Amino acid sequence: QVQLMESGGDSVQAGGSLTLSCKASTYTYLLSRTYMGWFRQAPGKGREGVAAILPAHGTTVYADSVKGRFTISRDNAKNTLYLQMNSLKPEDTAVYYCAGAGDKLVESTYSSWGQGTQVTVSS
Repeated sequence: QVQLMESGGDSVQAGGSLTLSCKASTYTYLLSRTYMGWFRQAPGKGREGVAAILPAHGTTVYADSVKGRFTISRDNAKNTLYLQMNSLKPEDTAVYYCAGAGDKLVESTYSSWGQGTQVTVSS
């Protein structure tokens, strides 16, 4: 079982930026033909897909709510997935999760999950 570990969560003011990282225990997901993704769960809400990438090809998918503000990327040599978040809004406040071996932004298709990292955006 591949382990995923997120980092980079913090408290920032609206308009600020953060970069989240997700370190995978092996290179498996970074070379696979399945997506790796970022999901988030706000207080009192269900988990939603934010961005996903097909590591072998670089194909990306974004939720409409983050298009133009967030960028997902990967560094295969470091077994690491990133989420660059710019122009943050209070509604981006959530626990952000990294996930592996899934299909685009469909939560139920992902088989591996990190523990999550908290992002808090204040107005």
